[in-house]
Amino acid sequence: MMQDDEDALRMAQKRKAGYDKKQAQATKEKGLLIINTGTGKGKTTAAFGMGLRVLGHGFNLGVVQFIKGAQETAERQLLGNFPQCTFKTMGDGFTWITQDRAQDIHSAQQAWAEAAAMLNNPDFRMVILDELNVILKYEYLDLNTVLATLQARPPLMHVVITGRHAPQALIDAADLVSDIRPIKHPYKDQGVKAQAGVEF
Repeated sequence: MMQDDEDALRMAQKRKAGYDKKQAQATKEKGLLIINTGTGKGKTTAAFGMGLRVLGHGFNLGVVQFIKGAQETAERQLLGNFPQCTFKTMGDGFTWITQDRAQDIHSAQQAWAEAAAMLNNPDFRMVILDELNVILKYEYLDLNTVLATLQARPPLMHVVITGRHAPQALIDAADLVSDIRPIKHPYKDQGVKAQAGVEF
């Protein structure tokens, strides 16, 4: 065996040993609190990818969209076709479009009522709270109330929360946090409009 092959084999064996050790230690099962935040594109898309996995296993999925109600999306059309998926679009559009803080707060409170009902229902394996981070940043909902409801959810329920500017208290409570950052963006950097199949 050549030296390069021997080195490659040693590295592969080392990686496998590390993998086996982690697998042996990972014995717990619990519902995860997952945060997708950051200024990059793909936070909601990643959440819906996990939602499709849940549906693929035959589990029930709940979705509440806190902002994007003003625009029809392909993911809503697709996921809404699954009998195991309850999909609630509650928002009136982005805050800079509505220009009405009182209405935004009212819409957020209505959406939270739907979300809280899902979070209290053990029939759901996963609940996606799309753009909740933005709602919390603008203080349309009480953060402590949200955290208490999340903490009291059924023990095997996964929750995925998306949106920019996740509050630090929510990050601290989470099991998994992804900070998605932009490097290049066609809309901001090149003037390319939102396109079907990519943005909606």
